[in-house]
Amino acid sequence: MKTKAPDRLAAAKRAALNALKRARRTADRAGITLSEWEGEFLGSVEGRIKTYGRAFADPEKGAPGQPLSMMQTVKLKEIVKKAKGLDTGPKRKGFKPRNGPRSGFGAKR
Repeated sequence: MKTKAPDRLAAAKRAALNALKRARRTADRAGITLSEWEGEFLGSVEGRIKTYGRAFADPEKGAPGQPLSMMQTVKLKEIVKKAKGLDTGPKRKGFKPRNGPRSGFGAKR
């Protein structure tokens, strides 16, 4: 008896759907209300994955075997962080020049 090879696309689709459901469930359990945009994002991405198998059409936005684009993955991670109550603020701080002696190539001594 031969075993059937696992369908990677179907597995990726299931994993993405589970991640979307898990994000919404985590927010509900923590009592954190998602913004209207975030709720709509989760619902629309879930619908497109169920209908088309992936949530984006442009192949330049993500890998061919992945159901979510790179930016959709980033936004999903941000929603999960918010649902868990982790810091969701800006990741970078503005540029601040150093005061003091310079080092490196071309530094005045």
